[in-house]
Amino acid sequence: MDYVYGPGRNHLFVPGPVNIPEQVLRAMNRNNEDYRSPAVPALTKTLLEDVKKIFKTTSGTPFLFPTTGTGAWESALTNTLSPGDRIVSFLIGQFSLLWIDQQQRLNFKVDVIESEWGEGAKLDVLAAKLAADTDHTIKAVCIVHNETATGVTNDLSLVRRILDEYRHPALFLVDGVSSICALDFRMDDWGVDVALTGSQKALSLPTGVGIVCASPRALEASKTAKSLRVFFDWKDYLKFYNLGTYWPYTPSIQLLYGLRAALDLIFEEGLENVIARHKRLGQATRLAVEAWGLKNCTQKEEWYSDTVTAVLVPPYIDSSEIVRRAWKRYNLSLGLGLNKVAGKVFRIGHLGNLNELQLLGCLAGVEMILKDVGYPVKLGSGVAAASAYLQNNIPLIPSRI
Repeated sequence: MDYVYGPGRNHLFVPGPVNIPEQVLRAMNRNNEDYRSPAVPALTKTLLEDVKKIFKTTSGTPFLFPTTGTGAWESALTNTLSPGDRIVSFLIGQFSLLWIDQQQRLNFKVDVIESEWGEGAKLDVLAAKLAADTDHTIKAVCIVHNETATGVTNDLSLVRRILDEYRHPALFLVDGVSSICALDFRMDDWGVDVALTGSQKALSLPTGVGIVCASPRALEASKTAKSLRVFFDWKDYLKFYNLGTYWPYTPSIQLLYGLRAALDLIFEEGLENVIARHKRLGQATRLAVEAWGLKNCTQKEEWYSDTVTAVLVPPYIDSSEIVRRAWKRYNLSLGLGLNKVAGKVFRIGHLGNLNELQLLGCLAGVEMILKDVGYPVKLGSGVAAASAYLQNNIPLIPSRI
């Protein structure tokens, strides 16, 4: 049967894809145009320069692929490594699991460091592996900055500190799909060699742009890396960068204009203000969960994510029923529990172009759903806890001061 839209708007609170701002929708509402005309290369040049700002890099080289985060993963790996290369990768949830699967299928030798779901990366194990690797057989360390399945954020500065402590030359590859443009990310300061994100997360665009940023070390490694690559080959892009035409194949014109509008919104608010806003949204959500008497899937405060909260439910409740009822009755979209936490958690995404009052509407909806499925929540408890915090911490809108 055809799905019938309910009245009002869908309340989209999955951890990506996220709400698209009106300004971005309007920017994308245009016809196709010739990407070889002077206009598109001029637009692309500004995008490449401004994309570097969200990675906080001056030395990195960005690439805009018409793909998803999965394609960006593949580009990061195949441009810097050769089949059989040894890499260390952390398994902390569904998306790190999928990246490891890709690494193995691309014929790399993967040392998997596994944590319980809800825990961060075991960096002590990484330190031991680097200390033992005196011959430098480890060619890369791969980590998911923010694991969307469990709401765990890893401290990338500690990874860099460990690499430096052992003076290890391994490349540092980071999945920043659900972190970049929402959480503090410092490519240059943390010595990240390849960072990547997707357009449908904190940038608040439709799915379809995989953004990869490569350090000078990564570009140098790409000259000798022997992994097969065609569509995701940086060399093809660099050739067209030098020509000033930028695109080795047809880009999505509409998404380029959308990206321009999305970046303008971020810079208007101020990237540091965007990061602070996500910190407020994350803290407000966690306070609501605590007020409901429920637990966060993330086991320690140091790992709490400011872009997604995975909420554990009691054993007598199937969290999938919470997600189904949210959509069917309240036009609210929440994230399912995935793989090992399927049926055990539901996820509240709080990232992208999102404000505090929108979040409070989501939290009110969750309370009603919890009541529906038999959990003894006091209506208004989570909203009250979140409101009390937000009322004391929301600043004036920067553009309206």
